[in-house]
Amino acid sequence: MYPTALTQLARGNPFSAPLFSLQKVEEPQQHLHGQRTRRLAAAATADEDVSCEFGSSKYYALCGFGGILSCGITHTAVVPLDLVKCRLQVSPDKYKSIGNGFAVTVREDGFRGLAKGWAPTFIGYSMQGLCKFGFYEVFKIFYSDLLGEENTYLWRTSLYLAASASAEFFADIALAPMEACKVRIQTQPGYANTLRQCAPKMYAEEGLWAFYKGVVPLWMRQIPYTMMKFACFERTVEMLYKYVVPKPRSECSKPEQLVVTFVAGYIAGVFCAIVSHPADSVVSVLNKEKGSTAVQVLKRLGPKGVWKGLVARIIMIGTLTALQWFIYDSVKVYFRLPRPPPPEMPESLKKKLGLTE
Repeated sequence: MYPTALTQLARGNPFSAPLFSLQKVEEPQQHLHGQRTRRLAAAATADEDVSCEFGSSKYYALCGFGGILSCGITHTAVVPLDLVKCRLQVSPDKYKSIGNGFAVTVREDGFRGLAKGWAPTFIGYSMQGLCKFGFYEVFKIFYSDLLGEENTYLWRTSLYLAASASAEFFADIALAPMEACKVRIQTQPGYANTLRQCAPKMYAEEGLWAFYKGVVPLWMRQIPYTMMKFACFERTVEMLYKYVVPKPRSECSKPEQLVVTFVAGYIAGVFCAIVSHPADSVVSVLNKEKGSTAVQVLKRLGPKGVWKGLVARIIMIGTLTALQWFIYDSVKVYFRLPRPPPPEMPESLKKKLGLTE
């Protein structure tokens, strides 16, 4: 029989290759003998010296550790810029621009004032990184196993979007309490200067809800951001190796591969910032004010207000995303984790599309 299901997928998938004439082929019978087969395209790495099996518990654990380092370190490093960005969003009358925001902050609080909120930032985004990168690897393999090897290749962009959205859902639950503390410290002068002062005070005033009232707008901000971050990165890496890098990935040294990772990460970061910025503005205002809802804040900010601080966020998120992917990939290199090359069309799919004899 002709693979009609495959034809429908190829026609309906906007990210697939151009349609070809399908050829009738005989599928060889596969006997697994109880052995589980990984369905992720290009999951099998070349004969590299790897420290664990792709998709093993150790692999997931070290990917989560890489996420902790990549998100915790980078977000903490840009706390001064993040602080000014948040103040531009919630007090645009006082903080006119990025430069003015830095000047006013230093004049009022000194240089130490630029580091306000570093502790909840480090803790919160470390936990977020653990879930974001760790669960992304889990869901990517899980969904790939459900789809099968051929459908995984055809729908790979959709797979990246679904896996990253699923991972970010849990990552934001881990981030929400510390994000609420961070924004309160940074945008309400005099409220609290440290996490130890802020968290008990927020709990005493508003209860546990104070830490999770921003989780829905956080999902609105972070899930589109993360979907763009992972899908754009994966496809950019694929295109860079296909059209820009003058030699195959297998012939590139590890440092050369990490340069490609950094460039793809920065490109993805610019798009991430634009997609998620309106929701980021709502989160910043919502965590500053008591009793407000996301809808009320959105109406008050208006179409122009939600884009305040976008330039600062593009600079911050572009650099941040590039460094995060660089650190994450460096962790994989250091611990000798399997690093599959960009996906290639499976041989069985090439036969069905008439691309091979």
